[in-house]
Amino acid sequence: MIRFSVCIEPLWKEKSVEEKIKGVKKAGFAAFEFWGWKNKNIEGILKAKEETGLETSAFCFEPNFCLTGDGNEAELLKGIAESAKTAHLLKCRNLIVTTGDVVADESFEVTRRKVVRKLKQMTKAAEDNNVTLVLEPLNPVINHKGYWLTRSADAVDIVTEIGSPNLKILFDIYHQQVTEGNILHNIGRYISFIGHFHSAGVPGRNELEGGELNYGNIFAAIDKMGYKGFIGLEFMPKTNEETALKQVLSLGK
Repeated sequence: MIRFSVCIEPLWKEKSVEEKIKGVKKAGFAAFEFWGWKNKNIEGILKAKEETGLETSAFCFEPNFCLTGDGNEAELLKGIAESAKTAHLLKCRNLIVTTGDVVADESFEVTRRKVVRKLKQMTKAAEDNNVTLVLEPLNPVINHKGYWLTRSADAVDIVTEIGSPNLKILFDIYHQQVTEGNILHNIGRYISFIGHFHSAGVPGRNELEGGELNYGNIFAAIDKMGYKGFIGLEFMPKTNEETALKQVLSLGK
C-alpha cells in the first residue's frame, strides 16, 4: 500500500506551518515533510503533529548544499548531531541531503572522492544518532543549474561504496524524469537503495495528473516492488491544494 507524505513548503502560501500541517490532516493524509528546519518553529510543528497524529517523514539536513565545497567537515558533523536531535523530537527517521554545485575546474571524480569522504563521516554520525540520510540527485536543466549530483546511477554508486543501511537515495521522480527519463526501469533497478521518493508533475512541477508521467502506473509499480517507505508530494498546484491532493489519493488506490 502506497504511503504519501505531503511536503508543506509549496502549499498554502498564506498559512503558517502549523496551519499547513492541519491542512494535510484535513486533506486525508497521514504524514508531512518540509525543507530546512532551522527557520521553523519546531515546538509549533511538534504541537501540530501531536494534535493531528501525523507522522513526520523527512526534512532537510542542515547545513545543506555543501558537500562539494572544501574544509567544512566539522560543520557537517555538527549539523548531523543538531539535525538528528530535531529528528528525534519529531520522531522522523529521514534527513534529506543535497550535495551542492559543481566546483569550477574540478573533475567529477575529484569532487566525487571529496563527497564520498564527507559522506562516510556523516553516515557514521547518522548511525550513531539513529537517523538515515537520503541523498538526493536534482535536475540541472530547469531547477538547479550547476548542481553536481544529477543521475540516479551516480547516487547509487556512492551509496554502494559507503555501504551503510543509514545512507540511501531520495529518488525524486520529477527531477529524474527531467534529467534522465526511464523512470520505471530506474526505480526497479535501484529500489533497494531508495529510502524516500518525491513526486511532481512534468513539465511544470505541478499536479501529478495531466503531464507526461502516468503516476497511477508508477505508484502501482512501486507498490508491487514492495517499497514500504513514503512517497513525498512536492509540487506547486495550479488549481487549489485541496483539489490537487484529492487527485493524488485517487492515483494511489
